[in-house]
Amino acid sequence: MVKKLIKNFSELFLQTTQNKKIHLVSHFDTDGITSAAILSKALEKLERQFSIKILKQLTEEEIALFPNDRLILLADLGSGSLDLLSKIPNKVFIIDHHEITGTQGENINILNPHLIKESEELCGAELCYLFAKFLSEDNKKLAHLAIVGMVGDTMEKEINKTRNEIINDADVKIKKGLLLYPSTRPIDRTLEYSSRPFIPGVTGNSKGTFDLLREAGIERTDKFYKSLIDLDEDEMKRLATAVTLRLSAKESSELIGNLYPIKFFNKLEDARELSAIINACSRMDKPEIALMLCLGNSNARKKAERIYLSYRQHIISGLKYIDQNNKIQGREYVIINAKDQIKDTIIGTLASILSFSQIYKEGTIIITMAYNNDKIKVSARMAGRNPKSSRNLKELMDSITGSIGGESGGHKDAAGCIIDKKDEEDFIKLVKSKLEYELIKV
Repeated sequence: MVKKLIKNFSELFLQTTQNKKIHLVSHFDTDGITSAAILSKALEKLERQFSIKILKQLTEEEIALFPNDRLILLADLGSGSLDLLSKIPNKVFIIDHHEITGTQGENINILNPHLIKESEELCGAELCYLFAKFLSEDNKKLAHLAIVGMVGDTMEKEINKTRNEIINDADVKIKKGLLLYPSTRPIDRTLEYSSRPFIPGVTGNSKGTFDLLREAGIERTDKFYKSLIDLDEDEMKRLATAVTLRLSAKESSELIGNLYPIKFFNKLEDARELSAIINACSRMDKPEIALMLCLGNSNARKKAERIYLSYRQHIISGLKYIDQNNKIQGREYVIINAKDQIKDTIIGTLASILSFSQIYKEGTIIITMAYNNDKIKVSARMAGRNPKSSRNLKELMDSITGSIGGESGGHKDAAGCIIDKKDEEDFIKLVKSKLEYELIKV
């Protein structure tokens, strides 16, 4: 069914874009950046003229800036802004996987799995890849970017039929193992620099790393240790046992999964590490470097690695700030208002890290806030990501922006919004009253 939707969408796109200039707009996370890279390569092959813009969020102000003389192609965003997009004179094509809200105007065409009942779950980059592949079979060489986008959107655990086809197109040989990255570098370095998870006595400790590997019975080959991806099944089991003994039961249960080694810059790379590097560039306000990296620019790779190092330092200092400063805590929720102490582009990442940690019990709603000029970026996450929970963060964000203004979006377990700074106190009061009322009602 998804393929039929893609076929109809693609044929209409080809017909509508003849002799038209295109303005490609994509989201600034890993999924959005890889989507933009796939589409730009596909548009080049079609010999279409196009411009690119990467956005943190599709706001009313950004939509007002769209050039009137161009067809608009939106990737990994747009489904939640139909009412606003219906008002502009441009033809709009949307490739997105987020929930659809609003009324679709006659100027809008959408490629979104939510249009199909019981459809497979696919990320933006996967949809963009399938679209590009329909336009030309030569675009199969872009399948590795869809894999990076999928890993970046944490969808790698469930391999459905369509995703399996994309994995085969990318010629990826999945390996089951420890979800530590990079899996393509010597295992001693990967362990010593592991921050997610933090391994007590090992992370940041070369002697502790050596002791763990000796305990697991893993020896050097010549002067170096093997990479994670090169361990045989028995070695992987022994290493997994040694690592999980140092972690909580919950952390251990989430540490085994699929490793995705992909060909990138003519060598084998870890899709998880590439995803982290791309995401870091965008969060550090350098999405253009991330896009050039995805397009194969070797200079961009060097710049991206330096940005990634700086980003990790920001994450560490952000977590330290959250740990050491006051928070608003209620029953089953916590509000962390960082004001101007943490970058607005990083606050959502910190919320995600906290949601996967042992700090808050499963089901706790974590709401983080950070200033961005005269706006506040809000990110909401559910600790433990319990799929059976009746609480819906997107509905919570939508209801609040519906009361005080602003723009919201996201999913059930991970959502956010942008509000005016003047509404800061009203927002906090409204969140508290809604969550307290919900608990009483339950």
